[in-house]
Amino acid sequence: MIPIPTRMRGLPRDRHGRPIPWFVHVYDDGSPDFRVIRRSGIPEAYRFKLCWVCGQPRGQWVAFVAGPMCAVNRVSAEPPSHRDCAIYSATACPFLATPSMNRRERGLPEEHVDPPGITCWRNPGVALVWVTRDWNPFRAPDGALFRFGDPAEVLWFANGRPAAREEVQHSIDTGFPLLQEAAAQDGPDALAELDRQLAVALALLPAEEPTRSAAGFECCAEDRT
Repeated sequence: MIPIPTRMRGLPRDRHGRPIPWFVHVYDDGSPDFRVIRRSGIPEAYRFKLCWVCGQPRGQWVAFVAGPMCAVNRVSAEPPSHRDCAIYSATACPFLATPSMNRRERGLPEEHVDPPGITCWRNPGVALVWVTRDWNPFRAPDGALFRFGDPAEVLWFANGRPAAREEVQHSIDTGFPLLQEAAAQDGPDALAELDRQLAVALALLPAEEPTRSAAGFECCAEDRT
């Protein structure tokens, strides 16, 4: 029931009629594996300035789709997208829109490689769309990651709709110990910096009562240039 952004309407569809995002690995028989990134997808998206979801050229303004913990450390393992493509992903993706859904690890291809950085394998229950024009890749020990700067807009979604403040707070509370554990390995200064980042992120939580529907966000999702 969620309108598909214009740029995504030319994407191939799966057997359920859902558009297959550009980044998804597709087998020789045409079947997609939504858990696996297409070969060379990350370097191609960055080099050719392509939207991670629709595969078409991006503008200066971009949107990252991530979990709530990325609002704390401002790091993503995936390149950015158009704003409307990101909102569609956050509201229509079965995994992102269904907090009770777990990741399926069974049947992954042998060449599958885990993403770089610290990965929260849980379903966070909340999806974040972070709109910015300030972002850069950087080299991590096990690959490339993307750091995004101050946002022009922050949107939160749960169950395919705007998320309530308590839903976002719960997701952050339950995921923060993982970041604390990693920061503790770097000492007290790293933990202090993490606490500062958390305070900044908490200021970006939604108001007590979300007032717009996910469809409403889609209708007004004009990209900045």
